[in-house]
Amino acid sequence: MIVEYTRYKVSQDRQTAFRQAYQDAQQYLHNSPHCVGYELSHCTEDPERYVLRIEWVSVEEHLQGFRRDPSFKSFFSLVQPFISNIEEMQHYELTEIAGDGGAVGKRKASM
Repeated sequence: MIVEYTRYKVSQDRQTAFRQAYQDAQQYLHNSPHCVGYELSHCTEDPERYVLRIEWVSVEEHLQGFRRDPSFKSFFSLVQPFISNIEEMQHYELTEIAGDGGAVGKRKASM
């Protein structure tokens, strides 16, 4: 599995439209056989920053699978107005360092 991180900086006057774009676009990620999971996070210290985290089967599944799928055009048309707000878009491999913290039960309760 590969994780794609996309960091955005979105001015407050565009944040409602940004979030709505991803609310609408998530259906294409949800239905994609190339996508394992996704989440959009909003920074509490700097309210103009967002991080989109997408788990892909592989880099190839993302670039040659999802991006060549006919539904990608619909996905891209929704998020395209925010492409200029991207500060970083990279793929990362997971390492063996991972686990649950002591508050794992609290995480589920707060969602």
